[in-house]
Amino acid sequence: MKQVDVQILEQAPSLENSESCPACNHAPAVPLLRAPDRFHGRSIPYQLVRCANCDLVWLENPPPPEEMGKHYGSDYDRAIAAAGDSSPARWKARLDALAQFKTSGRILDLGCSSGAFLASLPSTNWQLHGIEMSAKVAEQAKSRCSADVFVGDILDAPFPAASFDAITCFHVFEHIYKPKEVLQKVLYWLKPGGIFYFLVPNIDSAAAKVFRSYWYALELPRHLFHYSPASLRNLADATGLRVLSLKTEREVFFEASSRYLLDSIVGKFGIHPRPLAKAQKPTVAFRVVRKAFRLTALPAINAAIGMAGDKESVHAVFAK
Repeated sequence: MKQVDVQILEQAPSLENSESCPACNHAPAVPLLRAPDRFHGRSIPYQLVRCANCDLVWLENPPPPEEMGKHYGSDYDRAIAAAGDSSPARWKARLDALAQFKTSGRILDLGCSSGAFLASLPSTNWQLHGIEMSAKVAEQAKSRCSADVFVGDILDAPFPAASFDAITCFHVFEHIYKPKEVLQKVLYWLKPGGIFYFLVPNIDSAAAKVFRSYWYALELPRHLFHYSPASLRNLADATGLRVLSLKTEREVFFEASSRYLLDSIVGKFGIHPRPLAKAQKPTVAFRVVRKAFRLTALPAINAAIGMAGDKESVHAVFAK
């Protein structure tokens, strides 16, 4: 399946940008696409640019840290916590992947949210630690699994050198303002032979190419950086970490991305649907129809989209 060529799918500009790359300092950057915060239904556009040298993609002129809170909010926290709590199969897959490299020791989960992943770890094998920006959500994690959770920015966490056998970070690394510095911190915190296992969306994936500015995983402006296997390998080399594994898995986000596209279309006719952030709990009838769709049509749709390129979620394991 060739990349969808639909006029309403936003095309990347061809002009160059003078901003230098935060990872390798190469300039100029190349504009990639513009998109608003579709999750909250806002209209202010944000610009993504790409480094022509190391392939890293980042958000140009992001909101400052002191203003970023308004781009998250209780709706976002609730959606993320609900996704984690409703995905036991997902956490089993994470545990199985982790077990290929480490099965016990001290573990730190960056952006641990309400502690769903930490709670899934066998407490007899692991000493649990986390970092979470939201004090309210961190308290949920502490009460849930008795983890030691630092509340605040990753770079401010006071853990000493060589503290952890494993550090994990699931769909959080893309939210970080200074990824290179965080990787250096991870290197400092890991014991010799320790691993950093993390997941990020793949900006070079099939769904990103098909949906363009409507791809759900863009999450602007909350996702400050966007990665590909190539840019992650370059980041590992730049920070002294060794790549053990770089795999991709299919995660199209077809339903949410299609909703963004449909909302944009009907918006041109003066109809403004409720944004995804304010979505109401689906009715039983809707859940039945959705389940049938996911079991029948969705696999075929995902397979067709997959013909446009690589898979959508990068699963990376770096080692000290």
